[in-house]
Amino acid sequence: MASYSPPVQTLASSPIPQFAEIPAPLIPLLTFLSSVWITCQNLFHHIPGSPILLRYIRSSYQNDPWRSALEVLLVAFALRTILMGRTRGEGEGKNFVKLTEKEIDELVDDFTPQPLVDAPSAADTFTLQSVPVIHGPNGTKVKTSPHGKTLMNMAIPNWSGFVESDKMKEIAIDTLREYGVGTCGPSGFYGTIDVHTKLEEDLASFLNTEAAIIYAQTFALVSSVIPAFAKRGDIIVADRGVNFAIHKGLQISRSQIKWYAHGDMKDLERVLQNVERERKRKGGKLTKKFIVAEGIFENDGMMLDLPKVLELKKKYKYRLILDECMSFGMIGQHGRGLSEYYGIPASEVDILLGSMATGLSTGGGFCAGSKVVCSHQRINSSASVFSASLPAMLATTASAAIEALTYQPALMSSLQANVQIFRQQLSKLEPVYTQTPPTSSDGTVPSASTLMPPPPVQNKDAIISIPSHPASGLIHIFLLNPPPTLEEEERLLQEVVDEAMATSSLLITRARRLRGQEIFEPEPSLKICISGAFSKKEVEKAGQGLRHALIKVCGSELGGSFGLTTKSEADPNWDYAERR
Repeated sequence: MASYSPPVQTLASSPIPQFAEIPAPLIPLLTFLSSVWITCQNLFHHIPGSPILLRYIRSSYQNDPWRSALEVLLVAFALRTILMGRTRGEGEGKNFVKLTEKEIDELVDDFTPQPLVDAPSAADTFTLQSVPVIHGPNGTKVKTSPHGKTLMNMAIPNWSGFVESDKMKEIAIDTLREYGVGTCGPSGFYGTIDVHTKLEEDLASFLNTEAAIIYAQTFALVSSVIPAFAKRGDIIVADRGVNFAIHKGLQISRSQIKWYAHGDMKDLERVLQNVERERKRKGGKLTKKFIVAEGIFENDGMMLDLPKVLELKKKYKYRLILDECMSFGMIGQHGRGLSEYYGIPASEVDILLGSMATGLSTGGGFCAGSKVVCSHQRINSSASVFSASLPAMLATTASAAIEALTYQPALMSSLQANVQIFRQQLSKLEPVYTQTPPTSSDGTVPSASTLMPPPPVQNKDAIISIPSHPASGLIHIFLLNPPPTLEEEERLLQEVVDEAMATSSLLITRARRLRGQEIFEPEPSLKICISGAFSKKEVEKAGQGLRHALIKVCGSELGGSFGLTTKSEADPNWDYAERR
């Protein structure tokens, strides 16, 4: 039986009008193209999701044909970018100059590479040579050579004596065996572990705030938190005596910085009034405004008048960023800082910064405040996002230190008693003040004198000044009538350090400064750190030894009862900037 074959209709016999008048030579080409088109259609319809894509193209073209054209151009541009070369080939470009081998050799011979690091200056060399090397473990007693004598260490912040705590050492060893050395990752990715979460909860509970966030380094904490909240166009009113980390944070934020005289609340209010007056005059929109200050100032040990700052903050509607990296673990009945010292809830401070390295003798720092403040930093603070998280052993030891501060108030009592004993030994070398520091015509204190005391009017034996707060375990000692240059003053202070080490077995240090990098450079000073772990006899002996060293080195150089006539006695408008 013959098979049936359906009739095949060709383009030539097609009744479709558009093919009726096609020239015969083009019919094979059109037939081929038609078959290719039908094949492509069949293949496209077999792709999963092709009907959805087809409906999207049709609807988008009907609603907005220009959008369809733009999408086609974007797809073409993407394909071109992917397929083109990533870099230009060597020797390409209209500005390329082709050199001969001889010219290249001559340029190579004439090339003088610049040094990666500048040669150290005389001051740098002197500073490096004066840095002692500790042999053995660090703590309240150290040795600076393998067979040297034991020195009483007042060069490191160890307010409660946690550096030598056997309990904390055991906790660190156990944590090291369980968790290893470090997390090797930022906290926002895979660096957060259970001990970190517990430490944040312990800090928030200890300070009575909603939340807390920890950082791996104190310097990175301070310099990252400020730009995480303050941006270009915002206003920051800052104390002129803030530390170097705050200076870096202010610089990175690119905000408008308004400075007020160090520790002067009247000048702070004046600056706040000027800012408000200028805003109203220009008719500017409301912006974020911050007050930045320290609890215990790192550069001189002075204490912030927190109640007055909070009063002004509420009056002029500012937010307060308070750096308590020095005062946390030092001030207050349990070491909670200025809020406990003044009896003010820590929640009154919008952003509270603290150091676990200084206050708890472990490592890292923290920021305490509301949940919103802490959550914002987890994705907006550079140190939180990019820096590796805190090692687990530092977190567990910090939690143990918080527990010790909570249940052992005697730690703070011992520290404060030692501070008073040490200050009493040096009181005979200090002046007695009866007037306030000098001010300029606009009511501000001269920049070079912001960290210096007012002129002495009594006690002819005075050769030093200690502006540090009486309760501060961080004590800075300044010379009343220093030599004419900074270099000579630094060398004179170093002689005091060497004399105290040689005759009294006392290890102290000069305050190290980054000259030329700080906006307001503090005067050279001796930096003393008192610890509650010292016995009262040890502290008394240390104070006597430092007093004798000051008299021996500075007495003949500066005078005092040894012939001192200070510039401040001769000129009431004294200004240490004159010797610049």
